[in-house]
Amino acid sequence: MAFPGTYNINYYKGDRYEFVIYPKDAAGDVFDLDGYNSAFSIASSTGPDPEEGPFAASAVINNAKDRVTCVILPEVGKDNLDAGTIYYYDVQISSGTDVVYTLLKGTITVTADVTGA
Repeated sequence: MAFPGTYNINYYKGDRYEFVIYPKDAAGDVFDLDGYNSAFSIASSTGPDPEEGPFAASAVINNAKDRVTCVILPEVGKDNLDAGTIYYYDVQISSGTDVVYTLLKGTITVTADVTGA
């Protein structure tokens, strides 16, 4: 596997933001996610002691075990993400404590909305 990939997000505060990850193995075939759990975490910095977070966003492995759907729910954005701030995130899958893969990482740049300003 060639993980992690990088994807930087421009997030509009308070909106739902959704994306899907389709992991592949080294041969380019579908990576079977059967037996794995997923996590999508957001924090103010990388490393073990961020000033803010990590905040748990939603990461769900579908029934076919071939993709992970990640969502920043409106309440996570409203309550935890400040406009004008850059946050960091990663999406991981794990099968027990010894097997952890980071699928995707990047930044989240938050823009204030007009309605809730």
